[in-house]
Amino acid sequence: MATSLNGSKTTDIVGRAQALFDDLSFEAARQWKAAQPGRKVVGYMPIYVPRELIHAAGFLPLGVLGGGDQLEVIHGDAYYQSYICRIPRSTIELGVSGRLDFVDGMLFPSICDVIRNLSGMWKMMFPNVYVRYFDVPQNYRDEIGGNYYVNELAELLHDLGELRGKPVTDDDLRHSIAVYNENRRLVRDLYTYRAQYPWQAPAPEVYLILRAGLVLPVEEHSQMIRDYLAAARDEERARRDNCRVVLTGVFCEQPPLNLIKSLELAGCYVVDDDLLLVTRWLTGDVPIEGPPLQNLAHAFLHHSESTAAKYEPDLKEKGQHLVRAVRRSGAEGVIFACPSFCDPALLDRPMLQHVLKDADIPFIAFKYAENSGQMQPIREQAGTFADSIKLWSGT
Repeated sequence: MATSLNGSKTTDIVGRAQALFDDLSFEAARQWKAAQPGRKVVGYMPIYVPRELIHAAGFLPLGVLGGGDQLEVIHGDAYYQSYICRIPRSTIELGVSGRLDFVDGMLFPSICDVIRNLSGMWKMMFPNVYVRYFDVPQNYRDEIGGNYYVNELAELLHDLGELRGKPVTDDDLRHSIAVYNENRRLVRDLYTYRAQYPWQAPAPEVYLILRAGLVLPVEEHSQMIRDYLAAARDEERARRDNCRVVLTGVFCEQPPLNLIKSLELAGCYVVDDDLLLVTRWLTGDVPIEGPPLQNLAHAFLHHSESTAAKYEPDLKEKGQHLVRAVRRSGAEGVIFACPSFCDPALLDRPMLQHVLKDADIPFIAFKYAENSGQMQPIREQAGTFADSIKLWSGT
């Protein structure tokens, strides 16, 4: 970590984010809940859930992303077969080990069949916790998929009102939409700054700052981003002769932090990615005026990120988001990093690679698990990729 000229502010901010990342007992969320009687915490799996609804109910949305490489999975392996990704097993481990015993609800978004199954498993294992599999539309016409999604949102909002003991009003929801609009704007600012000056905002730091937003109140997280950007701009860090890459395929099960560090050590500046996609799933501000549930549904249908876990109605658009990400960030190549046994990511990858070939964008691919321990092969592969770009790109 670089030492800043203003009293190591960046070091302090990232250090706090690292402490939140390392804490598998979620002490920050426990303390938030204990600070006032009646507070509740609703956990959610990654990708996308409408966190605005949880916030509008006065609850803390808590991102649950498995146990990473810090958690030894003992009980979780008994619930799932070995030929699926690791995140459901480590999430079960978090539950049965008591690390999530303070959570009042759990939302399982529509990602894949494994997460759908995990929602049913959670209902059986923790019958006193509110559990919902949160489905999303596969039809993107407003009068069909939009109406369906509004109904899904309304049912969830009703349940959250029941959980808190009084209905959630439209004004509550409008306030929460405004708060999350601001948070998403700050995340976009952070990504824009990182794309312009990746040596000033290294990918591991940006990841930790975003990860902190899954356990902190959104208002506190927004301030953390402001503080980090201000501190990063006030520092002078050494610039390396790294190539610029887009990292993709990491939308659900997260890679070990050391994997992200290894990419930059291997000579790759990560200038865009789909890590922690829930933090920027909606690509623009959600309107405050008008029916809030309809506004959220319209944003999901028409102003949301492309990913393997989301239906793509226009086949001509398939993979174009990656090409745009490369052009927008000034990247020189793409790294596909997919979790082992991740059907959405691995089935999508050949189609995306075909699009990159047509656009003459170089790429490499490898697989990982959230508890991957050996980074040397990945570092060597990424380093070779970076060297080949420098050698053959003509730059």
